[in-house]
Amino acid sequence: MEYRVRAARITDIEALIALSGERLGDGASGTLGAADILRQLVFLPHATVLVAERKRDIVGGAVLAIRPSVRAGGYVGTIDLLVVDPTSEPDAVSDSLIEECLRSAANKGCASVEAPQPDDPAEHPRWVRQGFVDEQPVLRRIVDPAGRRRV
Repeated sequence: MEYRVRAARITDIEALIALSGERLGDGASGTLGAADILRQLVFLPHATVLVAERKRDIVGGAVLAIRPSVRAGGYVGTIDLLVVDPTSEPDAVSDSLIEECLRSAANKGCASVEAPQPDDPAEHPRWVRQGFVDEQPVLRRIVDPAGRRRV
């Protein structure tokens, strides 16, 4: 099946929330719910919200948040959310979403990208295929920021 990964729009947020299920929690610890936060992130330069769609249906999504880090020597991207419809092609869709997150992180000057350890151990190989290494408590991959050359 054909699908494409693109930047999320405000109109995609409800479908992304539905696909995420309970992964986002109930927002009880903050004043904003997950949908409100995602709507804000769509417009912020230090975040990237992506969706994968097939025939105008959302089959996956990812959120990359960027933060400065003195220890990392620049910015660090965190793939805060990665969700895929299990009835789609989960490996292909998640690989495409992760690749686009890595590209976005490099374009935004990140030195590395991290992701939380997956809840399901069967998902671990997906991250390893993308070059992530286990650095408890997170998975991490070094990226070359756009415009910086290695000597």
